[in-house]
Amino acid sequence: MSLAPIVLFVYNRPQHTKMTLEALAKNDLASGSILYIYADGPKQHATNDQLSKIEETRNVIKNATGFSEVIITEAETNNGLANSIVKGVTEVVNKHGKIIVLEDDLITSKGFLKYMNDALDIYENESKVMHVSGYVYPAKLSDDTEQTFFANILSCWGWATWARAWKHYEHNPDVHISHFNTQEAIKKFNIEGHADYYHQLVLNQEGKLYTWAVKWYASWLFNDGYSLFPYKSLTKNIGFDNSGTNSKGDSQFNPRLTDYVVVEKKNIQENLYNRRAIDSFYVTAVPYLKIRVIHFLKKYGIYSKLQKLIK
Repeated sequence: MSLAPIVLFVYNRPQHTKMTLEALAKNDLASGSILYIYADGPKQHATNDQLSKIEETRNVIKNATGFSEVIITEAETNNGLANSIVKGVTEVVNKHGKIIVLEDDLITSKGFLKYMNDALDIYENESKVMHVSGYVYPAKLSDDTEQTFFANILSCWGWATWARAWKHYEHNPDVHISHFNTQEAIKKFNIEGHADYYHQLVLNQEGKLYTWAVKWYASWLFNDGYSLFPYKSLTKNIGFDNSGTNSKGDSQFNPRLTDYVVVEKKNIQENLYNRRAIDSFYVTAVPYLKIRVIHFLKKYGIYSKLQKLIK
């Protein structure tokens, strides 16, 4: 089995980046893996403090060790997270045929790379399997003898895919929105109505939001794809401190990590029990009203002002 390359996207969070790299280097297969790091550049009117953090982050990645090779790409100007990820993933996955993707605020357990590489190898020729998640929502799932399961929901906190699947990525939100002909379809896309993924597509369409993950989710979903999940999470997010582009959230999404998950080939069908369990988790963890209120505040420029007052 040839190991998949890892791609890490960083910007201006040196401490998060350092912790992410340290955890990743402790993975069992790290020493045999190629690590690509894409470092985004400064925005047009970046302050001295922001420039300093970008430079400090770049110093951190230049000292990354524990991998077979580290290849760094530093942008001169700011591309933004969405453009950086789409460009970087496209370049690397087309070169290697498969890829493991991380951002700068993700801690991985020591078995993360093994799980990812096992899944990429086992399902390599299964065209319907398009996405592998290293994270699973901390819901009460079914029997833990089922180490992995399929659920067609969004998850991008440590993920993997193949070039055969990524070729379906569609960046235009108009294309995705055209697939929704009924309220029932929107409800299912939104994890039975308790997430806001469809609204994210609308905001992208209106130019009020510019993201990539929800478009990737829609891309593989509407091409009859499936996502593989571990029964217990192998990643957790340390970005719930308002330091990231899209990190405004709640730490209740972080589960206790497990060291290893065994990947065995399964029938490709959605585990409806686990999907319902994740839906129930959403009901309690992210009330839909809360999401709508936040988007309303953002729409009228109030949310960022409130965040500054809270700090």
